Amino acid sequence: MPQDGKALDLIAIGRAGVDLYGQQVGGRLEDMASFAKYVGGSPTNTAIGASRLGLKAALVSRVGADPMGRFILEMLGREGVDTRGVTADPVRLTALAMLGIRDAERFPLLFYRENCADMALGEADIDERLIGEARAVVLSGTHFSQAGVRAASLKAARLARAAGGRVVFDIDYRPVLWGLTAMEMGEKRFVADVAVTAALQEVLPLADLIVGTEQEMQILGGAADTLQALNAVRARTAALLVCKRGPMGCCAFPGEIPASLDKAVLGPGFAVEVFNVLGAGDAFMAGFLRGWLRGAPLERCCELANAAGAIVVSRHGCAPAMPSWRELEAFLGRADRPGRLRDDAALEQIHWAEGRPPAPQSLAVLAIDHRTWFLDLVCDRAGGVRQIEGFKILALAAVDRVARRTRGFGMLLDGRFGAQALARSADLPYWIARPIEAPGSRPLSFEGSPDVGCELASWPVTQVVKCLVTYHPDDPPDLRARQDRQLLRLFDASRRTGHELLLEIITPASMVRDAAATARALRCIYAAGVRPDWWKLEPAVDAAAWRAIAEAIEESDPDCKGVLILGLSAAPQELAAAFQAAAGEPIVKGFAVGRTIFDAVARRWFAGEMDDEAATAALAERFERLVGAWRAARGEAERAA
Repeated sequence: MPQDGKALDLIAIGRAGVDLYGQQVGGRLEDMASFAKYVGGSPTNTAIGASRLGLKAALVSRVGADPMGRFILEMLGREGVDTRGVTADPVRLTALAMLGIRDAERFPLLFYRENCADMALGEADIDERLIGEARAVVLSGTHFSQAGVRAASLKAARLARAAGGRVVFDIDYRPVLWGLTAMEMGEKRFVADVAVTAALQEVLPLADLIVGTEQEMQILGGAADTLQALNAVRARTAALLVCKRGPMGCCAFPGEIPASLDKAVLGPGFAVEVFNVLGAGDAFMAGFLRGWLRGAPLERCCELANAAGAIVVSRHGCAPAMPSWRELEAFLGRADRPGRLRDDAALEQIHWAEGRPPAPQSLAVLAIDHRTWFLDLVCDRAGGVRQIEGFKILALAAVDRVARRTRGFGMLLDGRFGAQALARSADLPYWIARPIEAPGSRPLSFEGSPDVGCELASWPVTQVVKCLVTYHPDDPPDLRARQDRQLLRLFDASRRTGHELLLEIITPASMVRDAAATARALRCIYAAGVRPDWWKLEPAVDAAAWRAIAEAIEESDPDCKGVLILGLSAAPQELAAAFQAAAGEPIVKGFAVGRTIFDAVARRWFAGEMDDEAATAALAERFERLVGAWRAARGEAERAA
């Protein structure tokens, strides 16, 4: 729990929308053909950034009762941001922003905020009890642009002060959102306006910390010169003033304004390549608050803020680019960091690992992504393909019957014969993985588009990419090199598209499978630069083999989410023995088994000897039996430990 007995470190109040970021860099917005969807809005980005840095953060805003609003709520929940203060507006849509990256200085930006949900925030949305739980509220200048949201912000500030909290003001000046520019000029950062200055200054008597760029300080102070503006602001508030200066870092003013910005408390910037300036200010605020709310020296607060901003300017997007505390420490702990941070593989690995959803503690998966097996079963039977699709839908129903809409269960489903089941699974809470390999290929090749990245770009981001590779550490060098190159292509593509990756390793039938071979294979793949999120491995009954596997993973990628045990058509009792051998290793999360469960049922159903309900019940019974065997093995291992 945060200090002072408060349940929350901060509550951010204001904009919550969706950013549609152009994926083509270096051109006009007119020429961008595809867009990535991210959570957006300065206060929302700050709340996510603060949460990633270990602060207890909440958001007060409105979103539409629409898919975009639900996306924001789901992402906030995943990021650990408290959403009790977020209302789903039944009559207004979620705000959108469409933007792109032209170069380091230009970023075409359009706001779609006409009568949007977050600008309908009113005084009635400010819950005194919730505000009282926070050590600070963070207000946004954009929410001073209209009377209703300005009144809500000022109410939150007064309640926070009355409850012993502090008030943070992010000037966040967007002239277009004040109606001062043409609507297409979203990237314009400054237009002098006395009415804007007057509206923003209403918060000054209540503020404890004010953060803005030089231009934002100028609009707040009503002067064209930064020092004059700072003095005008100081005349109205004793708040700590922090002025952001881009690559020059920042300067802070805890007291009187000196004759030169260089005489302030200085926070030097970091020399990094600027890829995308959007979101850097929100990261700066999150980093500063991490230090300020925990009583760090002012110089340390500036260092954290500048480091967080430097990391974000190197990436695509705002909220998803925010660093975690572990990532920030790694950045600050290195003197040899590259100027182009996107080339820092170690930092990018931390960012990926810290930003993805947490792994389930246990995972029971029905693997029914088989394609060749089912084609061989139906042969040239009329309607055979439709029958395969129907059987895979029954398999999904069987998993649902066992799981009862709870997490910790999943399926492997293919897009070729399992497309309908995949579509239905989107409304269920199950872990879903989908194969990318061409069945039986050795060396490895991929199904679908010749460009694996283009193929993955068409998959929902929630689907894990599963790749089976027939691999042995003693393969001929040329074969192993070809397969390693394919795996590296797939790894890079999955990271770029935001998909988790599961690698399934099968020992070639012509080669000896020994206790150490799988661990050696993992080390070879790691050495090639591939770090899958998941492994799917053969059902060894030797506990020493699982220990060797766990050690190989821990040495090469301690952020690996886990290992699933595959079936290889083994009898249930053989799998139970493998479960017992593996259950003592925490990295083993469960199983992903297929033909052991569905083989006999499928043969009878396709032969017309079993109807849909009987097949579903039989699949569920076999699946549940394996779930019980895994849970028993894990429970026994935990008791022994």
